[in-house]
Amino acid sequence: MKKNTWWRTVLTLVAAFIHFLPFYIVFTVAFKPKTELSSRWALPKELYLDNFKLAIEKADILLAIKNSLIITLITVTLVMLIGALAAYPLARLKSKFNTGILLMVVGIMMVPPLSVLVPLLTMMSRLNLISTYPGIISVLLTFQLPMSIFLYSNFITTIPVSLDEAARIDGCNKIQTFWHVILPLLKPVTASVVILTGVNIWNDYQFSLYLLQKQEMRVVTLAVSTFFASNSTNLGAAAAAALIAIAPVAALYIFLQKYFVQGMVDGAVKG
Repeated sequence: MKKNTWWRTVLTLVAAFIHFLPFYIVFTVAFKPKTELSSRWALPKELYLDNFKLAIEKADILLAIKNSLIITLITVTLVMLIGALAAYPLARLKSKFNTGILLMVVGIMMVPPLSVLVPLLTMMSRLNLISTYPGIISVLLTFQLPMSIFLYSNFITTIPVSLDEAARIDGCNKIQTFWHVILPLLKPVTASVVILTGVNIWNDYQFSLYLLQKQEMRVVTLAVSTFFASNSTNLGAAAAAALIAIAPVAALYIFLQKYFVQGMVDGAVKG
């Protein structure tokens, strides 16, 4: 068996190396002064922290992180609640209408977001929602909900209907059944939804570029992009800004990794 699977291990190591390589380069460059001309592959001779100080002061990276955190936390919370509530009746009530709704949800996931940018920007401008939290949150929520509904509905179909019937016998209505019986069982898939939508929202650039035009409303992606454009000769500071930007998402993934893998595996096997 080991002879037949050794190549999988090799491919896995190669893939891991390819994915890890950019982070290694960013790390080595971020801790080197501008005057150090050693190879980017070489580890820094000493930890030079002024790059991070420059990134925080010049790029307003902390303000950008605050804006990104507010937008991400509110949007992910709404995506979880609305997605789970919408998926529950779609998964439990089998009908042609609900099947059509699910197919429409999957179809929306296939639509390129930038294809609706012009009418979307026009509508948001008329509603005075440019450079506001409600504006960017409503747009991101709209485009992240289909994946949430799809994942939740697939997972809920694997939960025995007998649990709903037992809760109904005990006197629970549908809302109470969902809140006290179904929702606690959704922890694995919820972790998957949090990570997938959270990373997408945190890394969003296309909508933020057009909908967040005020400097004080810039998010992490805009701050890093602007800072890199104005400091292209100082790669150390640009790399430091990038490291600060990815730190919250990396910490979230490490914290929820076990639940994320469990939710994806359960959804794939049971679905």
